[in-house]
Amino acid sequence: MTGAEKPVVRTARCSCGSLKLSLRGAPERVYACACLDCQKATGSAFSYRARYRKQAIIADDGERRRFRRFTDKGRWMDQIFCPNCGTLIYMEAEVLDEQIVVSIGCFAEPDFAPPAAIFWSRRRHGWYEPKPEIQLVE
Repeated sequence: MTGAEKPVVRTARCSCGSLKLSLRGAPERVYACACLDCQKATGSAFSYRARYRKQAIIADDGERRRFRRFTDKGRWMDQIFCPNCGTLIYMEAEVLDEQIVVSIGCFAEPDFAPPAAIFWSRRRHGWYEPKPEIQLVE
């Protein structure tokens, strides 16, 4: 990076705009997940998320709520959402020490990187056939 280039800053916003999360730099991983919990949480066929280190957070503004759920292995996962519009902005999890995963749709960037993998791929809807370069993880 030259001195004239600035690191990328992205801001995820809820639907009503009252909850915002700004992050600096590229995500560590971009993925999709088709587990039933992600389908229920997003109201869609899968989640599409970017994993960042918490150190990347440069601004975190607005009121939020948490919903804690537990995995089949008994580990907690917190879904952080806007109490006004209900948008799920990001998640924290027991297994993701010092990391968060942000809902990519909240960035409103249609050219965001595609997922490198889709987790719980056996749960994906029959109409969804990922491109061959996307790793399918059972």
